[in-house]
Amino acid sequence: MYAVVKTGGKQYRVSQGDRLKVETIQADAGAEVNLDEVLMVGSGESVTVGAPMVANASVSAKVVSHGRGDKVRIIKFRRRKHHRKQAGHRQNYTELEITGINAG
Repeated sequence: MYAVVKTGGKQYRVSQGDRLKVETIQADAGAEVNLDEVLMVGSGESVTVGAPMVANASVSAKVVSHGRGDKVRIIKFRRRKHHRKQAGHRQNYTELEITGINAG
């Protein structure tokens, strides 16, 4: 069984036991979270697509850890103008482990 969930402005295809890194969720490590925005649920040949969400469906997950991603370098450069700008960015994330899918 799998589901497509929406969290942090992005969509993820998840199954039970999967680990994924999503945008930061305000929960302590080890806490249970419930993802209610389920767009699609599938099991074998049967697929349920929501309009826009599947009614009464949810995905439960456990917060494994919080962290920061790899550094992304941003460089702005204009040739022949003696202009060079450098910056870096590290995005915060929350690592989740999917514990169950409720099809509703």
